[in-house]
Amino acid sequence: MTEKEKMLAGLAYSGRDAELVNDRKEAKVMCHRFNLADPRDSQARMAILAERVQFSGDAHMEPSFYCDYGYNIVLGANFYSNHNLTILDVCKVTIGENAFIGPNVMISAASHPIDPVERLHGEDGAPVWIGDNVWLGGNVAVLPGVRIGHNCVIGAGSVVTRDIPDNSVAVGNPCRVVREITPSEPSAVMAGG
Repeated sequence: MTEKEKMLAGLAYSGRDAELVNDRKEAKVMCHRFNLADPRDSQARMAILAERVQFSGDAHMEPSFYCDYGYNIVLGANFYSNHNLTILDVCKVTIGENAFIGPNVMISAASHPIDPVERLHGEDGAPVWIGDNVWLGGNVAVLPGVRIGHNCVIGAGSVVTRDIPDNSVAVGNPCRVVREITPSEPSAVMAGG
């Protein structure tokens, strides 16, 4: 397997591989162009992202946006993110329809070994999946391998280290479910951003 194939499979790989280094440089160029594009021309900015990021339907991102590769990001229709979204997409990061992402959010599929010697020689990752109608409040961090169910609200400042079931309000570090959302409930105000 190539280092890229290992990375995409969630196996240990070398991030120093020439193909991966080049892919990251191309993603950085895309992010740079997006972040410096005219803020009055949302269509042009989103066209820049479409060179690498997959999205369907209407999507909008405020600058600044950063990612590792871009080609492992899939965004559903009616996606919105506020300023300073970072997605470390060494594995697939899938975000469903009608997602609202607060400012300063980090979604990471990237991980590193705990052992310091192993950490010198490689890294790994795990896919992140976020369902439809999810609201991530400001300063949320979503860690590798996490699955956030449909219709969830993740409170501001939370660190999501494990799966969150559908229809949940979850907060904290580590993030924990505090209650279930009922279908007739008005919008929550806990998330922020």
